[in-house]
Amino acid sequence: MITDLILQSSSGDGGPLWLLAAGPAGGAATYWAFYRYYRNTDKSHAFERDTIIAAQPVTGGEDKVDHIGRTRASEIDGDNGGDYRRRVQRMR
Repeated sequence: MITDLILQSSSGDGGPLWLLAAGPAGGAATYWAFYRYYRNTDKSHAFERDTIIAAQPVTGGEDKVDHIGRTRASEIDGDNGGDYRRRVQRMR
């Protein structure tokens, strides 16, 4: 069947030759349409320009607050993992 189409198209009338070219052309057009739709390269903003945040000097101190060293405790003091009634409140 395909060989008949090729032979007919080479006979000079140029009839079904466009049908053979439509497959790759349609595939390329579909790929390009999906690429443009999902990439949005023409609609995307310049992230570096549009999201500029002026940096300010870091403030803070170097005071040591708490230090727990060489501990073998397996739990955190004050955890509420076992006290379900205190941890989860009913909505009113």
